[in-house]
Amino acid sequence: MTSRDFTVAVFVVWQGQTLLHKHKKLEMWLPCGGHIEKDELPDEAAVREVLEESGVDIVLLGEKALNVNYPRQLVRPRGIQLEHISEGHEHIDLIYFAKPVEGYMGYLLESDPSLGWFSKPEAEKLDLNEEIRAWLELLWQEI
Repeated sequence: MTSRDFTVAVFVVWQGQTLLHKHKKLEMWLPCGGHIEKDELPDEAAVREVLEESGVDIVLLGEKALNVNYPRQLVRPRGIQLEHISEGHEHIDLIYFAKPVEGYMGYLLESDPSLGWFSKPEAEKLDLNEEIRAWLELLWQEI
C-alpha cells in the first residue's frame, strides 16, 4: 500500500526574481515548501512554510473560484502533481506562485547562504532539476 502526504511548494517572485533555498537533505535548490499539517489549510501551509524557511511573509497569487464571503474560497494552486518520494510513499504537491507582502525590503533570514533571490539568468546557472526548471519557466512567462 502507498502512503501519501499533502505538501505545498511556493515559488515567490519579487522584482523579477524568485526565491529559492538549498534543501539541506536533498542538496538542491528548491522553492520553499513542506507538509500540510493536520487541520491546516493549504493556503495557510504555503504562507507558513515560506515564512519559516525564509522569513518572508507572502501573499499567494492566483484566483478564487467565487467572489463570496462564505463559503471561504481558497486560492487555486497553479498546479498539483504527484511525486514519488520513496518506496511506498508519495507527495501530492500543491504548487503556488506568490509575492512578498507590500512593503517587503528584500531581507532574508540572517543572510543565510542557502537562501537567495535569483533572476532568470542567475537561476539558469544553478544546478536545477528538470521539474524546477519547468516551473520557473512557467513563472517567468506569467510575471
